[in-house]
Amino acid sequence: MIRRDATALSEAVRSGEISAAAIAESCLERIQTQEPDVHAFVSFDPQQVREQAAQINRQGLLAGVPVGVKDIFDSADHPTQFFSPIYAGHQPSRDAHAVTLLRQAGALIMGKTHTTEFAYMQTGPTRNPHDLLRTPGSSSAGSAAGMAADFFAVALGTQTAGSLLKPAAYCGLFAFKPSLGLVSLEGVKPLAPSFDTVGWYGRSVRDLSRVAQVLIPGFAVTEAERRPLRLGFYRTTRWDRIEPEVTTALEHAIEQLREIGHQISEIQLPEAFASVFDDHLLINDCEGARSLAKEFQQHRDLLSPSILAMFDRAAATTWEQESAAKARLAALAPRLTELCQPFDAMLGPCCASVAPLASGSADNTGPSDYIKFWGAFGWPQVNVPLARVAGLLPIGLQMIGRFRDDAGLLHAAERLAADLAADRPQ
Repeated sequence: MIRRDATALSEAVRSGEISAAAIAESCLERIQTQEPDVHAFVSFDPQQVREQAAQINRQGLLAGVPVGVKDIFDSADHPTQFFSPIYAGHQPSRDAHAVTLLRQAGALIMGKTHTTEFAYMQTGPTRNPHDLLRTPGSSSAGSAAGMAADFFAVALGTQTAGSLLKPAAYCGLFAFKPSLGLVSLEGVKPLAPSFDTVGWYGRSVRDLSRVAQVLIPGFAVTEAERRPLRLGFYRTTRWDRIEPEVTTALEHAIEQLREIGHQISEIQLPEAFASVFDDHLLINDCEGARSLAKEFQQHRDLLSPSILAMFDRAAATTWEQESAAKARLAALAPRLTELCQPFDAMLGPCCASVAPLASGSADNTGPSDYIKFWGAFGWPQVNVPLARVAGLLPIGLQMIGRFRDDAGLLHAAERLAADLAADRPQ
């Protein structure tokens, strides 16, 4: 199996060291042996992969890089079904904007990956490659599980609450959710437009940056100043809900970074920020109900109980309550920016636990509170997988940058990932 990060793969293809066809065959061999257990793909055609690989030239930032695509992105060569019987066999006529940009950069689309129903709650059959009895996370689960199983080197996902970073933490992956609005959502099924954001997985932070250059035209790439980082560590008001093994791993990482020389200060936020968790949920429900109004009106019997419960909550929420929730977030945003201004990035927990057992219920992927707190303001977020002992499940460290300081966040994440790598098994 050829296992390099996307940056190394693309450079090898561009130099002629290796062919896209050879990379494709390596991935196909891995998929053949592992996919029957992992169930990462909802649509996959080996012959189509081979035909694509044969046509890829030695150009583009992602030349020959195999990519998995979450099944809420339109694709002209695979059905787009949103894990809903309403859209069984639905075939778009063209690719989503992000998929087109990936192809133009030379990427090899391996197939469509499992998602939850409309990227909300109802889970699919995908399992965590680190432990097949456990969930790989929420709606970007197929992309994350496929990455962890080495089916591809990059994968597209989305995040509305925690759907990108949570699977990254559970599966031990690097992940990047850009600032709200930087990546086009054309051709992506919406849920809550106030929060919906395209994101991606990679094998390294430099992969995350390389994909950013493809999907965010004009993305600034500059050399970061080499000095100790100034970092803020926010436990959130829900720190007491985090399981001991996660707190121990996070505190160990913080201590290691301090020993290296980074300046890390714990911060407390005013009580007014306690409303963020509930306001995110309220807005998510109301916007989700509007986004899925046509499905609700025409195919209510084909919607899951979790989607119907979302409609019930939205129906019980007044326009004034939703407007007030949005106004609170808007008022808190500049205060958060001011409080975090002294820092190069913020640090915090990603998930409250390691990947839970996959019970088959719609809500078995754990809470997204520690992720959606920052996502409520549209700030960019990165998951950095922490060092772990062989046999133990992955734990992620969340890094957060100020709104539109995406390049700065990625620079900080690359520094921290390198500094923490000494303890990470290869």
